[in-house]
Amino acid sequence: MDIILASISPYRRRLLERLQIPFGCIPPEVEEIPLPDETPIALAERLARLKADAVAKLRPDGLVIGSDQVASIDGSIIGKPGTIDRAMAQLQCCSGREVQFYTALSLVCLGRNLEEFHVETYKVRFRKLDDSQIENYLRREQPYDCAGSFKVEGLGIALFEGMSGNDPTSLEGLPLIKLCELLSNAGVDIFRY
Repeated sequence: MDIILASISPYRRRLLERLQIPFGCIPPEVEEIPLPDETPIALAERLARLKADAVAKLRPDGLVIGSDQVASIDGSIIGKPGTIDRAMAQLQCCSGREVQFYTALSLVCLGRNLEEFHVETYKVRFRKLDDSQIENYLRREQPYDCAGSFKVEGLGIALFEGMSGNDPTSLEGLPLIKLCELLSNAGVDIFRY
């Protein structure tokens, strides 16, 4: 059975490569726009399911992995900044505060009538940061395509005072611990490759 990542994210692809299993990538054609009054966790859940379902319709016998991550501060969604100005504003807002990350995971195979789903929550406490530190970080790492305006797998780790959660890979965008469990439940033994 083919394993397919419903994403073209280089971050998710690198994470899945850690498991050393063969997989392909197909970009899902999904609009990632929050619905009115949608909570951060509901948005992550909906988008992960939509991504997996969109690709599963193209490859009904494949085992499709969909994932989406939403960052939240005080219940408000923090999206991908896209620009240095928005990234600056996001990190100023996060300075000295706790940010929640919801990383949703969907595993679908239409041919086997299989659908597994999970949301991993991870909390990050940011250090008190001054504007100079934020500017220097953004200049060096340019995390404009990352929710929360940082790359935890890089220099972004220096922005944090502490982190808490069950799976640190969820903070990078794909909860590998839970994914391994879901793959095993679907009959995939990752150690046989």
